[in-house]
Amino acid sequence: MKVCDALGVSIASVLDYEQGPRVRVVAAEQAVRLWHTDAGSHSLLLAGTDANGPLGLWKWHLEPGEGSGSDPHPPGTFELIHVTAGTLTLVVDGTEHLVPAGASASFEANTPHSYRNKGTEALETTMAVSVPPAR
Repeated sequence: MKVCDALGVSIASVLDYEQGPRVRVVAAEQAVRLWHTDAGSHSLLLAGTDANGPLGLWKWHLEPGEGSGSDPHPPGTFELIHVTAGTLTLVVDGTEHLVPAGASASFEANTPHSYRNKGTEALETTMAVSVPPAR
C-alpha cells in the first residue's frame, strides 16, 4: 500500500485488473487476498478503481485477539468501515473506538490507525478506502 500511495495508484491497478468497460463485475474467486495470519485472519480486495483517485472495496476477517495496523495514508484519504459480525476496535491516532456489528465508522486515514478484534468471536467488516489523486 505504501508504494501505491506514493505512486498515486490503486492496488487494483498494481494487480493489473482488466481496464475496460464502465461496469466491471469481479467474481468471488477473483478477489485478491493481500494479508493473512496463520490463525486465519485475512483481508480481501473485492474491487477497485482509479476514478478520481484510487478507491478500493475490502472485506476483512480478524480472528479473536488479532489485528492489523497501518501507517498514515496521504492527506485526504478516507476510510468507511461497516461491521457485519463481532466488534471492531478501531484505533485512530492512538484513540480506540468500538464499532459493533451493524454499525459503521468513517475517518480521514492520514494518521496511524489499526483494526483490532479484542472480542471472543470472529470479526467481519467491509471497508472502502478512497485515496486522493496524485498531484
